[in-house]
Amino acid sequence: MEMGENTQANTSSASLMRPVLVSAVLFMLVCGLAYPLATTGVAQLIFPYQANGSLIENNGEVVGSELIAQQFTEPRYFHPRPSATEPPYNAASSAATNFGPTNQALIDQVEKRVEKYREANDLPADAPVPVDAVTASGSGFDPHISVANAEVQIPRVAQARNLPESAVRRLVEENTDGRLFGFIGEPGVNVLELNLALDRLEGE
Repeated sequence: MEMGENTQANTSSASLMRPVLVSAVLFMLVCGLAYPLATTGVAQLIFPYQANGSLIENNGEVVGSELIAQQFTEPRYFHPRPSATEPPYNAASSAATNFGPTNQALIDQVEKRVEKYREANDLPADAPVPVDAVTASGSGFDPHISVANAEVQIPRVAQARNLPESAVRRLVEENTDGRLFGFIGEPGVNVLELNLALDRLEGE
């Protein structure tokens, strides 16, 4: 009787395990292989530019992505928002400081950025400074700056490149992205695309 009971128990366990294993393999194939391949294929078919990283080319060479800021410090270029990543604008390490508005480290950091921004753009000591010019974004590498931030930088860039301010302002307008769906968020200026447009204008 005991041998018969053991055999029946083993058979029962095997019959229970079989559908479990089949289900596990099935879900691994569907969720781990078929679904990713399908979504990747659809994305490549419908949105190939976005699916491949929204890469920006200059003279046939990839120079960056319209989604990730790059560090520009020369007076002849528009400067991006400060970066919270280390090294700056590191796309492999998206991060914010998570400092609260009353955190003394953040206050000191912003005060230094305000002073540096005013000095770089030849502003009076009491001139207002756009918030995005002295604070990092949540991701740490936001590719856009506000229109107000770009407007402040126009005279410096125009002077450094010996260009009319009107020509630089026109490029700012051409590289300003509007609100999402026309009403969400605020207009923003893509710094990398704007700086590339400046280089092309100067090279003409």
